[in-house]
Amino acid sequence: MLYQAYQLQSDLISPLRLSAQHLGAALWLRDTEGSLMRKVAAACDVVSRMRLTHTRPPYKIHHITVGEQTCAVSEDTVLSLPFGTLLHFRKADAPAQPKVLLVAPLSGHFATLLRETARTLLQDHDVYITDWHNARDVSLRHGGFSLDDYISYMIRFTEAVGPGSHMLAVCQPCVAALAATAIMAEDDNPAQPRSLTLMAGPVDCRVNPTEVNKLAVSQPIGWFEKNLISHVPLPHAGFMRRVYPGFVQLTAFMSMNPDRHKQSFRNIYDHLAAGRTEEAGVIQDFYEEYLAVNDLPAEFYLETVEKVFQTYDLPRGVLTWNGRTVNPAAIRRTALMTVEGERDDICAVGQTVAAQDLCSSVRPYMKTHHVQTGVGHYGVFSGRKWNQQIYPRVRDFIHASEG
Repeated sequence: MLYQAYQLQSDLISPLRLSAQHLGAALWLRDTEGSLMRKVAAACDVVSRMRLTHTRPPYKIHHITVGEQTCAVSEDTVLSLPFGTLLHFRKADAPAQPKVLLVAPLSGHFATLLRETARTLLQDHDVYITDWHNARDVSLRHGGFSLDDYISYMIRFTEAVGPGSHMLAVCQPCVAALAATAIMAEDDNPAQPRSLTLMAGPVDCRVNPTEVNKLAVSQPIGWFEKNLISHVPLPHAGFMRRVYPGFVQLTAFMSMNPDRHKQSFRNIYDHLAAGRTEEAGVIQDFYEEYLAVNDLPAEFYLETVEKVFQTYDLPRGVLTWNGRTVNPAAIRRTALMTVEGERDDICAVGQTVAAQDLCSSVRPYMKTHHVQTGVGHYGVFSGRKWNQQIYPRVRDFIHASEG
């Protein structure tokens, strides 16, 4: 009944939020900073934004600078499957650049969480991204979606990008990306990536476990299934599909730092009341993304918790894909880079670099590792240090792997 209760509560409060949104827009007067009407309008804006959305926000990448040239960017669908789409950020009149498949997490948020990562990569690369769909919008007739299916999607997407591509995975999909690369290498697939970059991913959660890791092993997998899995209610297209609701994960994340989120919304109010719309806009943009939640298929969520965070199947050498054992040692021709954040409290230092030992057949000169000082989890793939210190290393690694 969890999802049904959430849907009922959302439906009941929706008129209040819509009223606040329209009232705030009607009262907004740009030349009345600090007035009562401005304060009421600011309060209405805050109330209207305290909601969850369930549709992917836009990427908002319309132009990019390549060298001294400004290129228009369009989003082209390369391959559309029930649970995900391979999108291509096509740049008009851009020179030939290395093809990069950016693998986004399927972990409660949409792929637009990597908007800044994609925008930065586009300066020097031809970028594709895994645009995962909201499971509550996928009809039951399409069947389930397991960890095996996720790895299969990775292989199909890589094949669609074509030979000579590079793969870059952020956070959760690092395990699947490594597994897909290993399977393609073992099969001598001509589309196997030239390089694989794993950033802040849980390759081996036995190393330096975080609070997130400890939570995952605090209960048996049956507890997660009984307490966290719900059925999609009407009127959604995925009615009766079993999912791990995105709002459950977001609630857990926000409960870890409730005071920080309260202060952020207070700051939105203060900035708007004082007429500082640009400062308010930065926070508003963040929460537009942060409060857009994506439901996960139950099969994928439960298998990820069990195989990645509880039984550590990949580093123990027992992870399987469609009955085949995944063997990272089969990777020989794909260069490997791992990136970690010194202050990462979600995927701690040591968990991602574990891939270096698993890929024992990759020559040492084809491997590199970087620990970025002073950043947490999100700082690995967004923000100033990503752009100024991490990205140049990733770019140089990819371009060196072009051969």
